[in-house]
Amino acid sequence: MAQAWKCTGLRWSAEGPVLTWDRGRRSPLSWGKRVAFGVAEGGVRECAGARGHACPVRAGVSARSTGGRCEECARLDRAHSVAADGIADDPRPYRVYLAWFGPGLVKVGITAVGRGSARLLEQGAVCFSWLGTGPLMAARRSEELLRAALRVPDRIPYGEKRAVRAALPAGAEERAAEIGELHARAVELTGWPESLARAPFQAVDHVRVFGLDTAPAARGEVTGLVAGGVVSGELVAAAGPDLHLATGAGAVVVLDTRLMGGWGLVSVGEGGEVTVPVREFKAEAHRQDGLF
Repeated sequence: MAQAWKCTGLRWSAEGPVLTWDRGRRSPLSWGKRVAFGVAEGGVRECAGARGHACPVRAGVSARSTGGRCEECARLDRAHSVAADGIADDPRPYRVYLAWFGPGLVKVGITAVGRGSARLLEQGAVCFSWLGTGPLMAARRSEELLRAALRVPDRIPYGEKRAVRAALPAGAEERAAEIGELHARAVELTGWPESLARAPFQAVDHVRVFGLDTAPAARGEVTGLVAGGVVSGELVAAAGPDLHLATGAGAVVVLDTRLMGGWGLVSVGEGGEVTVPVREFKAEAHRQDGLF
């Protein structure tokens, strides 16, 4: 029987995306590399646990869950996160940013200064600009101010992000236009915390980093893995947790690597095809006004 491995996620390094596995194994990825694996026959998907600890009851989770955790482990994991304000006394400095994912999709967020732009790569931000730097709670108050005043959210579902990547403007200036306008409006607002040092507008574009400048547009997305199923394709782009794979049929399919967690995965031979459920993208307008 082939050895089964468990994926612990997609990480972004200075060299690009890296798949990580249990027992410390790492798989650096590059454009043109074949990504192929099968789900063990008869396997079930188990909870990924929380904060580096295994789920005490090894609970089963849905194949469609991107969190990959049972309800209790998900609660424990979020309780200690910055997003839940569970570490308000964190002494590290934080940055506030505006991130753009495609036409009509902009969000505001915060990240620790020490992480650089890693958080933006992990979220799949096509371009972004810093807004300011300061203590955690000042950054959090600024985030709330901007969310309310500019009518932009602090979260955008990954499904919406990947659906608009097929229609990105070709020019970097056009891609930065929305966050440029919002940045200009933001600096005119009153009520910024005094301890937050504001930053000038400077757009950082990730289209080339993600490989989206040369990759064909994706046609659909994997909705979940199944026991005995296979995923196989040539890596043409990656953004956030998503791998864009050119399949043997010629179409590009997006795999959210968070769907891999909890499954026992095995190697497959050459020429494998995608035999897991795939949903085609539908042409939709993504307009934020009126939604938030």
